Amino acid sequence: MIVDLPNTTVSNISKSLVQIREQGGAVALGRVLTLVIQTDSENAETAIAAANAASREHPSRIIVLIDRAEGAEPKLNAEIRVGGDAGASEVVILRPVGEAASYPQSLVTGLLLPDAPVVAWWPNAAPEKVSESPIGKIATRRITDALSQSDPKAFLKGLSQTYAAGDSDFSWTRLTLWRAQFAALLDQPPYEEIKSVEVVGDMENPSVLLLGAWFRQQLGCRVVMEHRPDSVGVKAVYMVRLVRDGSSIEILRDQSNIAVLSQTNQPPKELSLPVRSLRDCLAEDLRRLDPDLAFEKVITSGLDLLLEEQK
Repeated sequence: MIVDLPNTTVSNISKSLVQIREQGGAVALGRVLTLVIQTDSENAETAIAAANAASREHPSRIIVLIDRAEGAEPKLNAEIRVGGDAGASEVVILRPVGEAASYPQSLVTGLLLPDAPVVAWWPNAAPEKVSESPIGKIATRRITDALSQSDPKAFLKGLSQTYAAGDSDFSWTRLTLWRAQFAALLDQPPYEEIKSVEVVGDMENPSVLLLGAWFRQQLGCRVVMEHRPDSVGVKAVYMVRLVRDGSSIEILRDQSNIAVLSQTNQPPKELSLPVRSLRDCLAEDLRRLDPDLAFEKVITSGLDLLLEEQK
């Protein structure tokens, strides 16, 4: 069900949500968080679709704040989606016009679920310092995507300087399966020191830089980065090789879902290593609302170590 509310107020939107619940169209019970999405009209539906899919694992109230629309008269247009149009959530879409967009925090605050954590997500252009932005100030977790910025590498470096507890980025989340594979492999014998790491991938993709920074931070060894353009636009990381004295571990992914593991004196094995969707990344970031300490170490120190050694 979709309810249009043209030229409305936050108070009227809140009353409409109550009326819809009383009529049995949606139930607020069981909502575990409020997800605030700040985006533009062009990318809003893609973000809403991902949030609706993730809400089946994390029932929530989704508030979508569309960037300011031009208009001489300030007003707020809104839309409420529930039931089959909202997954396991209720979606409130806010479209401020003119000066009505000047105070985004006031538009959102009156619609937050009481006593529930707030997660903010910028699927596209993000503020330079998300923790000090109007929406970022009210959020427990703040999710960005360096890959969707105009200059991903510059955004990543900026995030390393402005990081605050609770910041997260999909460029890190996309690496979860890679990190899990190598963590499991290094838990197996032989327990020998890793002498060097080679990472081959598209250096324009921030996930490649973060993976190299993670190895540099965790293993304390030399990390060699090799650029390989990603013509497909989805794989980013192509190959990773860990070198010991007399042996090596290598994972190569030249398909979207399958990678090949090669280890010294062992036959090659195929691994399931799929490219992660927007829904997968969002669902994972919503599973934990405490600060990601591993990401904090990589973004605040590991990235600088890597970039300094690559000069």
